[in-house]
Amino acid sequence: MALDDRFAKALLKKARRGFAGYPVATVAYYGPDDRRASKVAVSIILSKNEDATELRRWFSARDARRDTAIQRAIFEFVRGYDVQSVAMGDGIMGCPHEEGIDYPDGEVCPQCPFWANHERPIGKIVMPRRESTP
Repeated sequence: MALDDRFAKALLKKARRGFAGYPVATVAYYGPDDRRASKVAVSIILSKNEDATELRRWFSARDARRDTAIQRAIFEFVRGYDVQSVAMGDGIMGCPHEEGIDYPDGEVCPQCPFWANHERPIGKIVMPRRESTP
């Protein structure tokens, strides 16, 4: 394994294990189309029925999924909360711009016309939707 890949692989491995308890990190990639992730958003959920405690976003001119510095920052952020489970999609979830902030509510993002005719999210969820019971 290349050193450049170790952080991304560690997160993916934890996601593939499924639900192992709280805290949970959610990882979502966004981009102008379904080939390049220009943004990644990671949230931390400390316990069941709680909203996210922390949300961080990283941006990349390249592809955030292949950006070693971003993957390392995500890994360290998640490790700082002693995350037990990771939920992430296997693709790009949609446009990186925020409706109501970057463009008007109910409209199509003028910077990402690709998503106007594509259903979101792309891909399947890596983490199972149901929690395992203790």
